[in-house]
Amino acid sequence: QKTVDQNPLGSAAGYGSSFSIDRAFTTKALGFSTLKYNVVAAQMSRGKSERTIAMALGSVCNTLARFAMDVCLYNSQNFGFVKFPDELTTGSSIMPHKKNPDVFELLRGKCNKIQALQTEMTFITNNLPSGYHRDFQLLKETMITSIEEVKDILDIFNYAIAQTQVQTIDLNDPKYLYLFTVDNINTLVEQGMSFREAYQKIGAEVQNGTYKPDTSKQHTHLGSMGNLGLDEIKAKFPG
Repeated sequence: QKTVDQNPLGSAAGYGSSFSIDRAFTTKALGFSTLKYNVVAAQMSRGKSERTIAMALGSVCNTLARFAMDVCLYNSQNFGFVKFPDELTTGSSIMPHKKNPDVFELLRGKCNKIQALQTEMTFITNNLPSGYHRDFQLLKETMITSIEEVKDILDIFNYAIAQTQVQTIDLNDPKYLYLFTVDNINTLVEQGMSFREAYQKIGAEVQNGTYKPDTSKQHTHLGSMGNLGLDEIKAKFPG
């Protein structure tokens, strides 16, 4: 905000104007906090604010793309942690039993595409001399389109997440047997055993086939699985 909240009016193509513009007046009249005093610097800032916005959009899309990847993975038959309604899936062209998570796959692809926006803008602007050049026009097309696309992506994500069904899994299934090894080590440490000894003990039990998980351990510290702190997280956001 500090970068863009500076009045560039009067910089012309990059070297000022012979018109006796009252730049202090236009700064106040246009609602800027301050003046971009150096006219060359004003024009050289073209592309910089756009790249900052592109980086922010890319950061949001990085998180969303990874989330989309997670739900696609956890929807697969080898996991089965989440399930999507029919309206969020499409059928396979050859396998009648298959439901493809196309909505999240397309969201993932679009998010990855937007993450490349910052690089595109850098290549458009990085070898230009000082002053204005028509190349800058190309920034507007992708920037405006990407902002609108991210808005659409967020809307679709909000809808899709609300429709996603979290499945109940049986932690007594043998394939989840070793989920509890770390918790069991921690229990031994709390009982007075050194971490090294506890690690070796549980590891040996796993190796020789005698390991029997104790599933009673609870995660209670703030932010953990058993105490997500959702109210505290919500309190960070206005409204």
